[in-house]
Amino acid sequence: MTTEQATKQIAVLVAAEGIEQVELTGPWDALVAAGWQPRLLSPEAGSVQAFHHLDPADTFHVDSTVGDADPDAYAAAMLPGGVANGDQLRTDEDAVEFVRSFLEADKPVAAICHAIWTLVETGELTGRRLTSWPSLQTDVRNAGGEWVDEEVVVDRNLVTSRKPDDIPAFNQALLEQLGAV
Repeated sequence: MTTEQATKQIAVLVAAEGIEQVELTGPWDALVAAGWQPRLLSPEAGSVQAFHHLDPADTFHVDSTVGDADPDAYAAAMLPGGVANGDQLRTDEDAVEFVRSFLEADKPVAAICHAIWTLVETGELTGRRLTSWPSLQTDVRNAGGEWVDEEVVVDRNLVTSRKPDDIPAFNQALLEQLGAV
């Protein structure tokens, strides 16, 4: 793999199930349209189950397990939401360490809705300003972050949004972080 190929790859990190499908496919499609190469990472190989809120939706093939993934091979990390997705990822040490490595390297990290739980677990939110689904605001504050109720928040390399309605603004901010806009 050439350096140019590596820098065009975006790690899209999800759990085995509970991903809010529109929060996966909306940003994924925007990345592809802008010339990026999203790659689906998960703690387990195989496929993952997305949902339309509480109803099962499509399944998606995992490109690599997060434990086998090299953060240096990716230009950014994107974390879709989904209550079960965020809750499962935050308990996976490889997933948390993977995301932490992006934050520490000042690489773009974009998280929407309940995906913020994984950011909380990194211990890297002190002094950071972000948004999420409103029920996570106490978690963000307890992690040292400043929670705000805005469509999209950009704090240095961190892009966060609250819910599916925010996807257009989320996509725009992520692409701006990547220098694609």
